[in-house]
Amino acid sequence: MIAELDNRRDGVAPMYLPGVEQTFRDELDLLSALSLKWHTRLSGRLERVMSEEPLNYEAAVIGAWRDNVAELPGIRLALDAALAGTDAEILAVIGKSQAKEHELLALWSGRVSAYQLEEYGDREGAKVELLAREGFEFPAAVEAPAEPLSFLERLKAAVA
Repeated sequence: MIAELDNRRDGVAPMYLPGVEQTFRDELDLLSALSLKWHTRLSGRLERVMSEEPLNYEAAVIGAWRDNVAELPGIRLALDAALAGTDAEILAVIGKSQAKEHELLALWSGRVSAYQLEEYGDREGAKVELLAREGFEFPAAVEAPAEPLSFLERLKAAVA
């Protein structure tokens, strides 16, 4: 499913894939799982970056966010599409997740302290995310081959 999102990069949750409807109750359940995957990976990446003791915390956080997008572009685009949608339940859940992500970005970038997190974290983290997005281009979608690749072609692609 994540590979499909990464290949298409259209932001549409792939509910049509085999096994998705059996695994997830609905689109909200799927988007919640994708949000958890995104947030977990970002948190780990931020911890790793900060363990290197960067001189510029904000630049390190921006780099970590961009690296996360480079690794999980389909998930980020699906979450962005969900936040741009009109489903109130999805907006509430994914919006809350995004607010927590903003708090994380604000804290790790040094824009707020733990004492200020609840009051200013979402706003300041949103600013960090905007800086990360500024001038950043999502990688293009992978075009599907016109005809299925042979076993040898798939093997060559995997090795490459």
